[in-house]
Amino acid sequence: MTEKIELTDAEWREKLSPEQYQVLRQHGTERAFAGKYDQNKATGVYMCAGCGAPLFSSATKYDSGSGWPSYTAPVEGDAVDTVRDVSLGMVRTEVRCARCDGHLGHVFPDGPRDAGGLRYCINSASLDFKPQD
Repeated sequence: MTEKIELTDAEWREKLSPEQYQVLRQHGTERAFAGKYDQNKATGVYMCAGCGAPLFSSATKYDSGSGWPSYTAPVEGDAVDTVRDVSLGMVRTEVRCARCDGHLGHVFPDGPRDAGGLRYCINSASLDFKPQD
């Protein structure tokens, strides 16, 4: 992974849409089934909306029925970081962009067994999609 990106709060607010800022910088969550990439079936790479780092491939995307884009793995092992999240009265594992530390979503151990058993449940607002040429 390349060098970390650190911006001030004002710089993040200027760079991101209000929804992206709320998800990426304030650890928000978009409504289920409302995100633009939940039903995206195109081939390509999902990039961090905050810094442009490649995060997930369409090759690992699947329909989990959760209402958020779901992936079995990041594009590379060091593309994302995980942090224990004890907010909202439950214990979860938060997923963050390794480059800009933006909140992406959470990872759960209920994914497809034949693909490692993980479900990276990611907010569409935290992503940009680059279609394959």
